[in-house]
Amino acid sequence: MKNKPILVLLGEPYSVFVEIVLKTYKFNLINKKSYPPIILVGSAKLVEKQIKFFKYKLKTNIILDNEIEKIKNNKYINIIDIDLKSNDIFTKRNINSKKYLEKSFKTALKILKSGKVQGFINGPISKKKFLNKRFAGITEYLAYYTNSKNVVMLIYNKNLSVSPLTTHLPLKGVVKQISKKKIIKNVLALQKFYEKFLKIKPNIAVLGLNPHCETIDKFSEEKKIITPAISKLKLKKIKINGPYPTDTFFLKENYKKFDLVLGMYHDQVLTPIKTLFDFDAVNISIGLPFLRLSPDHGPNEKMVSKGVSNPLSFIKTIDFIKKFNED
Repeated sequence: MKNKPILVLLGEPYSVFVEIVLKTYKFNLINKKSYPPIILVGSAKLVEKQIKFFKYKLKTNIILDNEIEKIKNNKYINIIDIDLKSNDIFTKRNINSKKYLEKSFKTALKILKSGKVQGFINGPISKKKFLNKRFAGITEYLAYYTNSKNVVMLIYNKNLSVSPLTTHLPLKGVVKQISKKKIIKNVLALQKFYEKFLKIKPNIAVLGLNPHCETIDKFSEEKKIITPAISKLKLKKIKINGPYPTDTFFLKENYKKFDLVLGMYHDQVLTPIKTLFDFDAVNISIGLPFLRLSPDHGPNEKMVSKGVSNPLSFIKTIDFIKKFNED
């Protein structure tokens, strides 16, 4: 497995991600750590124009999606070229970007199906434009196109990881998607991942939904859904406790007792983990037929072209795939 390349989809054209990838090559961070070969999927023209803009002395190697054996070592940037139909150095989203992203994902999925790569990293995507309300997020998009039924989002950091029970939903839709069955299924999937690939039985905390885990309504999600689900999981010998109120859980003396936190909605757990660990985390989709990760940051349009973006999260994704396939 470890000699197979890692596939990296460049994602949103108007994003800091190409800069981050180039910075990783420029500072020789890939070669220093003896990473497997990396193959980019995206616009070769965009990459080459940004190399010139940032004045980096980097070389590209353009290959076709059916000639992966022609990749070179990581002194070269291997690229499967996807035509963006733009001559801009930092091309803003236009009528071509959706088709460009669709073709990029189609090409990546074809390669992943062949089994010729050991992991998949996709750069940030502007979900509103690309997904057009059809999917809640890229996790759900990939689940649909791989016919995967129970895909779980994990934001992984070696000190503390988090998983939202519901992902990119408006708050008004969260309550309808919370159920005992979903909590149990997600926790069992996370437990299996930790045991198989991280070699530990995680100590899991579950957060409540309501402030202080209390409500003035007759129906309490904590009492009727979350607590019964935790009780059933304990019967399966899962190390799990809760529900805990979110407002105090992420104090150091509380969260340090746990490996993993299951929250009820996206920002309930992603806001604190980004506050605690900045870019030192990776987004992992559990339940796909391949290992898929994404850096824990968005397109960050305000920082495009400034040359100051932090490559740490991207480097962590490569580190994780490398370690994952060595163990």
